[in-house]
Amino acid sequence: MTAIAAARPTRTGWTLLLASIGTFITALDVVVVSTALPTLRAHLGASLSDLEWTINAYNLAFACLMLTGAALGDRFGRRRMYVLGLGLFTLASAACALSTSVDALIVARIVQGVGAAIVLPLTLTLISDAFPVEKRGAAIGIWGGVTGLGVAAGPIVGGAIIQGISWQWIFWINVPIGVVSLVLSAFLLRESRGPRPQLDLVGLVLAALALLALTWAPVRAPSVGWGSGEVIGALIAGVVFMAGFLAWERRAPYPMLPLAYFKRRAFSTANAVVFFQQISLIGSLFMITQLFQTGLGYDPLGAGLRILVWTAMPMLVAPIAGTLSDRIGNKPFMLVGLLLQGGGLAWLAAATEPGVGYGSLVVPLIVAGIGIAMCFPTVANAVVAAVPIEDSGVAAGTNNALREIGGVFGVAILAAVFIANGDYSSPAKFVDGFKAAEMVAAAVALVGVIAAILAPSKKAVAASGDSVTPLPEKALATG
Repeated sequence: MTAIAAARPTRTGWTLLLASIGTFITALDVVVVSTALPTLRAHLGASLSDLEWTINAYNLAFACLMLTGAALGDRFGRRRMYVLGLGLFTLASAACALSTSVDALIVARIVQGVGAAIVLPLTLTLISDAFPVEKRGAAIGIWGGVTGLGVAAGPIVGGAIIQGISWQWIFWINVPIGVVSLVLSAFLLRESRGPRPQLDLVGLVLAALALLALTWAPVRAPSVGWGSGEVIGALIAGVVFMAGFLAWERRAPYPMLPLAYFKRRAFSTANAVVFFQQISLIGSLFMITQLFQTGLGYDPLGAGLRILVWTAMPMLVAPIAGTLSDRIGNKPFMLVGLLLQGGGLAWLAAATEPGVGYGSLVVPLIVAGIGIAMCFPTVANAVVAAVPIEDSGVAAGTNNALREIGGVFGVAILAAVFIANGDYSSPAKFVDGFKAAEMVAAAVALVGVIAAILAPSKKAVAASGDSVTPLPEKALATG
């Protein structure tokens, strides 16, 4: 018993480290590519639609297969699937680096997204399995901080690599990290599984088709129009497949997503918060990385360094927010975080003018970044704490699927607003489009405040007992 107790902290520490590396490389890759958008436009002859696809191809696969990745981990072993996901992500990163056309890059980005869809939900599951409830908020806070580090490092790493070496190295950098991580994970992580003895294959297919159709619509809308037959057809198909998924989950013997969890206010509100937050965040990331280069004329490294005041906030604030959430609850951080995110982005839009000095943009970027940082760990902690520990994979998969869907909608919506109000013909025209897009991003974040207001307090969560009460067999079977 003494030997086991002595070994446990080491195993717990390795779990936190290796799971955090998984979330780091998946977060880094979104931001690094965003920083490289102007370079990709010049070197590969990419259009605005192509640039959107370099982001959305990854997010599309990510969003569509997030629930699948979590379910596979629960059925076949979380460590095993985590290692497999890291291997797929690493191979796809090499394929991205070897791409000689924007089409090849987009295909490789899809495969990257598949690997990330396996990796990311399992990072939270592994942490939740390794840490007791009273320490989970602090652990997820560190996880959120590492996510922030990936976001913060992205612009600087991307800028330095693009200027100092070549754009291909923004993908090559994933290869050694991925190889080392998958080897260590295979030997050091504890294997665990979810409570369901069978894989819900019908549910997996219906969920993937529904999420694919629902994310395909906003991805294609900027190119073909929201009123086009393709977009309307995709939305209708998405609704039909989602209705089929929900109907099936109500009668499946072992549903991949017990619908009864959505009756738990902590679960449903946290998922709503992350959806609106990510529309605002990822859409803003797509626009802000281009603002500093196309609109304000900075080189890639200079842009990355200046954006750092925004992207570094999760690294600095998320661990503190995660630790404090164990004491006072998640609701205050989600609520104040979204208010700061929305207010900061609105301030940024108002302050941005052709030739504006960097000093005028620093404070609004910091305010928005602090808001984002307050939401990162507390949303994850809230959704995982709302379900029994054995279903943490289901919770993480659901939350991350909505996170990625929100990101896809964010890029599509803000790109459409940008095109309606500006273009790339001059810095002034770019700024016109940027201001309109960021005001929309701010408004969406503030819509998320409504969900945060409806979230239960720490006392209410404790009184309900939902987080420790497994669903009865009938609820598991019927949702």
